[in-house]
Amino acid sequence: MDPSMILMLVLMFAMLYFFMIRPENKRKKEAQSLRDSLKVGDVVTTIGGIVGTICKVSESTIVVETSADRVRMEFTKWAVSSKNVPPTEESPAK
Repeated sequence: MDPSMILMLVLMFAMLYFFMIRPENKRKKEAQSLRDSLKVGDVVTTIGGIVGTICKVSESTIVVETSADRVRMEFTKWAVSSKNVPPTEESPAK
């Protein structure tokens, strides 16, 4: 085999690692740290689009209160896609 061919293969695998594998591992670590940092009172959005406030946290699940009617649903932690800023006082209607 030609040494330049071997060098090209090594470069291709290095590019694959830096452009695909490494960013994916970074995203997984960020998602896991988000899920580990969940606490009561956080406002979260699930992967299904449900937005609510956490009212109970256990090792692998959370209970989310979704509305003023106090509807509570239990989700596994991996179903959380993002943590939002908790709502402040609602502005009065105009």
